[in-house]
Amino acid sequence: MTKSELIEQLTTDQDHNLLTYHDVQLGLMVILESMANALSRGERIEVRGFGSFTLHYRKARIGRNPKTGSSVHVPDKYIPGFRPSQKLRQRVDNKS
Repeated sequence: MTKSELIEQLTTDQDHNLLTYHDVQLGLMVILESMANALSRGERIEVRGFGSFTLHYRKARIGRNPKTGSSVHVPDKYIPGFRPSQKLRQRVDNKS
């Protein structure tokens, strides 16, 4: 599901059609931006019943350019990670 499909789904799932497509789009953008800002500050994000987002540290290393085969220095970095909640895992397992 893409972001635009999610916005469309949220817009059509309303019982009273109180929010327009633009309202839902703005709300989703604010939520995603807030989550990105929290992760960039090194904070952990937990959404109960859905999962948690954390940062994982990757040490610097020597990589290889697949095209030329030459060695390349890869600097240390933080990688965002997602861990689904038990409820989400069970829900996905029951659907398959």
